[in-house]
Amino acid sequence: MARILAYPLVFALALAAAAQQRPQHRPMPGMRMPGESQALEFASGTAWQPQSAPENMWMLERAGWSFMVHGNLVAGYNQQGGPRGAGKAQAMDFAMFMERHKLGRGTVEFRQMLSAEPLTAPHPGFPELFQTGESYHGQPLVDHQHPHDLFGELSVLFTVPIREKVSWYFYGAPAGEPALGPAAFLHRASAADIPAAPLGHHLQDSTHISYGVVTSGFVLGPVKLEASLFNGREPDEARYDFDFAPMDSWSVRASARPGKNWEAQYSFGHLVRPEAAEPTDLARQTASLTYNRPLARGHWDTSLVWGRNRKLQARTTQNSYLLESEVNFLDKDYAFARLELVDKDELFPSAPPPAPSFRIAAYTFGGVRDLVHDSKLQVGLGAAVTFYSKPAPLDAAYGANPVSFQLFLRVRPGAMKMGD
Repeated sequence: MARILAYPLVFALALAAAAQQRPQHRPMPGMRMPGESQALEFASGTAWQPQSAPENMWMLERAGWSFMVHGNLVAGYNQQGGPRGAGKAQAMDFAMFMERHKLGRGTVEFRQMLSAEPLTAPHPGFPELFQTGESYHGQPLVDHQHPHDLFGELSVLFTVPIREKVSWYFYGAPAGEPALGPAAFLHRASAADIPAAPLGHHLQDSTHISYGVVTSGFVLGPVKLEASLFNGREPDEARYDFDFAPMDSWSVRASARPGKNWEAQYSFGHLVRPEAAEPTDLARQTASLTYNRPLARGHWDTSLVWGRNRKLQARTTQNSYLLESEVNFLDKDYAFARLELVDKDELFPSAPPPAPSFRIAAYTFGGVRDLVHDSKLQVGLGAAVTFYSKPAPLDAAYGANPVSFQLFLRVRPGAMKMGD
């Protein structure tokens, strides 16, 4: 408990110290990716976001190299309601680094994403009603969101222009993300201040940490076509190592940017044994539409996401639907909402097959007020509350009307406008 409570203070002081050494933002010549816009994107893997979406980062250029740092810390108290709920102190966090340089006619980019959640997450994970996915002590995790591994991404991206507005790229990663799903919730602008993972995470974007990924694709102006081979198995509960396995899963994705404020994608993937506790392969489909509206003193980001898992051996299908939105107004103020409808068939792992499936709805609302807000650092105080609707047979386990809430402190670098 002491380390969970102490870590946010140490992390905040480290960010503040680094911010004091960081040079002021200035134009970054040479940062344009061949065949793409000038957007400096910290999305997950090779996923796109709208070009106009804001990004919180520090930047530095030295000797032809461009260095960027991106990160987020959300620390506080989490109280999940009902008989299956729990109240715990916790800290969700990640730091992401990027180094970019010209290489011949192209550009090479190295990325590293690290998380201290193996230290800052309570056991067995972050309490979250109706959440499922991964395992703990050999048992499926239920009503908890698993912590992320120490190494979330270690990757290299090489991009080569073929002609004007056309480029080819190769992405390789011992830890990274295949071309499957929207930008992971950790990196979506519409989820930037929501202090919990979506309940549909394992139907939409759970492959954002895969131990073994290769992706190749083409950018054709506003369209991107790509394919991946990867290890589709979820990481195990040992959060400090690399869970390598055969790259026998695959995916394809088509993305489009019809304008600087829009991004859309459709993807399909075949995942071999993603869950250690459930012996089935998955066919996953996802589609998403993301919109960012720049405002005079802020921005408004919205994402609509659909994800479907078809369990091939079990011959069952689960769907998830998500609408999340965050508006930043008057510079320092943020209001957010997330509405979800998700099929869950893993709430009772000990039940005899076939596992019962339940459709769960979750409605999260909240906001953040920045106490520190400048080009170097943003420190905000926030709160969120979640209501649920569910089938009546779940009342005995979850209560008739459970309500969950979180109080938290959010620390991150100052914001930049993307696509300027």
